[in-house]
Amino acid sequence: MPRFSAILLLLIAALTGSPACAEPLAEAPRLVAALEQGRAAETGKGVGKNLALAVRLYCDAAAMGSPEGFSRIGRVLATAPGNMRNPGLANAYLSMAASLGNDEALKYYDPKHGNAGIEGECPASAGLESTEVADLAFDVDAYLSKQTAAKQRIAGLIRKVASKYNMDPRFALAIAMAESNLDPEAVSPKNAQGLMQLIPATQERFGVTQPFDPEQNIKGALAYIRWLEKRFAGDWRLVAAAYNAGEGAVDRYNGVPPYAETQQYVRRVMHFSGMSMKKRATTLM
Repeated sequence: MPRFSAILLLLIAALTGSPACAEPLAEAPRLVAALEQGRAAETGKGVGKNLALAVRLYCDAAAMGSPEGFSRIGRVLATAPGNMRNPGLANAYLSMAASLGNDEALKYYDPKHGNAGIEGECPASAGLESTEVADLAFDVDAYLSKQTAAKQRIAGLIRKVASKYNMDPRFALAIAMAESNLDPEAVSPKNAQGLMQLIPATQERFGVTQPFDPEQNIKGALAYIRWLEKRFAGDWRLVAAAYNAGEGAVDRYNGVPPYAETQQYVRRVMHFSGMSMKKRATTLM
């Protein structure tokens, strides 16, 4: 079954009260982070305006079960200049968003065009893999410069603690951005807590007693990341995958698990960190 079709069925189950709704709606802070970062790329707020990157980030949110993510993809495809405009595909995403309760999506629906089919992971982002990396660059420093003073202080704290842990600060910051967009009070429906979204079991493993204290949350998360780094021989892709899906899932699949959200999470973390997907820890220190 195409991934987005499966997501649609799960979301419909959510609206009807079926237990099947748990997984796609389980990571609210990550979902919100993807929407916020996509909005920055769409509008050029703090980063260079990049509609292709915005769609990619909105696809990540949609894959996590966000009607708003579907709506924003449709809006971009309906209003984008040049070859990126695709009314039929836009209508398909807007219709899906509307069917999930997002009435705002209908403002951009064009009845003069039919609805294209939505097949695969995210057809709106088709062809982005061949785009030059520079064209998809996300300027983290520029983005942070437009965030609140509190979030800028947290970013500085992450970099400071990462340096003390002899860890690449870019990777630590990328995890925080993907997890909660630097929100120290974030809580997921699975009870992952704080800006690095530590579940209670991980908090206990790494001595975190106050998960909403930014410094303690960061230290616990970085201790976990260092443990994962050793566990996976410095392969940052696997570290990111394990942070998202658990080290057991990485072991089971002998690599990044074939979960749409995890694969997108790994790509997003590697992208925000500025690391090549093939780089390893030894080349970054």
